[in-house]
Amino acid sequence: MKVVFFGTPQFAIPSLEALLKDEQFKVEAVVSQPDKRRGRGSQMIPSPIKELALDYQLPVLQPERLRKDLNIQQQLKDTKADFFVVVAYGQILPPSVLAMPRLGCINLHGSILPQYRGAAPIQWSIYYGDKETGITTMLMDEGMDTGAILLKSYLSIGLLDNAEGVSDQLAKQGSDLLKETLLKLNKGEIDPIIQDNAQASYAPLIKKADYLLDWSKSAESLHNQVRGFFPDCQTSFRGNLLKVFRTVPVYEEYFKPLLVESSFLSEIWPDLIALKGNPGQVMMLIKDQGLVIQTGEGLLLLQQVQLSGKRLQSAWDFANGMRIALGEQLA
Repeated sequence: MKVVFFGTPQFAIPSLEALLKDEQFKVEAVVSQPDKRRGRGSQMIPSPIKELALDYQLPVLQPERLRKDLNIQQQLKDTKADFFVVVAYGQILPPSVLAMPRLGCINLHGSILPQYRGAAPIQWSIYYGDKETGITTMLMDEGMDTGAILLKSYLSIGLLDNAEGVSDQLAKQGSDLLKETLLKLNKGEIDPIIQDNAQASYAPLIKKADYLLDWSKSAESLHNQVRGFFPDCQTSFRGNLLKVFRTVPVYEEYFKPLLVESSFLSEIWPDLIALKGNPGQVMMLIKDQGLVIQTGEGLLLLQQVQLSGKRLQSAWDFANGMRIALGEQLA
């Protein structure tokens, strides 16, 4: 089967690799977002998908706006592809492109549709504390993730899992689901299911304000924010930006593995859960674990942090290095 692959970030890599390594598919071309300037030297950096495509000596198309680039649209049409496959590409395909492939445009989306349509489904699913997510293949239409559903695959989310880990798992799981979808569609073995719009929810682009930690929220909400928007959540300490990478709510269901591992933690558990202070206040320093912070509801253990201009470190090492005192405040 002749395929044109549309994708940009690391999430799309397993899917493209799966197609390249399977003799049942022939990738005719790859479409990716234009190179972007990154780093201190503002060098032009290609997307992960472009780098992989070049390793396989595949043609790479990088339109600024596919909708308006008639030259690239003609190149896509000339491939006479059976499928266009889209995995986290980053642009909406216009109707003229959607109509080109013989068997349709297939999208791999990081949620169980119609839940979390949009740009950041994995992040928002974790932010809202979901215990399960998954991945869906669908026939693309002109809407935002509104096309008919083809196949689904589910994944449990652990209490301490973050967006990076869940994304890696879904990307690998999705590569198998994508191949299964294309093979079954080619044989006419899938009946597409129209989405129920009444059940739809949305996962918009994440904004800078979404990364700010508000200590008046509950410990569980803050924990879900940190792991959902990993690795970018931040607070302020002594007037400096402090990024928070790993947390554990001081609730037994989250803390139980730590209690099992440490007799010391088990001994201080009654005193720990009895603490009460103002939101954002440092309530306890736990050796080899980190800082316990009061929230609007419950306590939150910070385990891994990074002060602006410094290296990533354990919160315990951070507390020692900064000589943090009980009662100090995170803004």
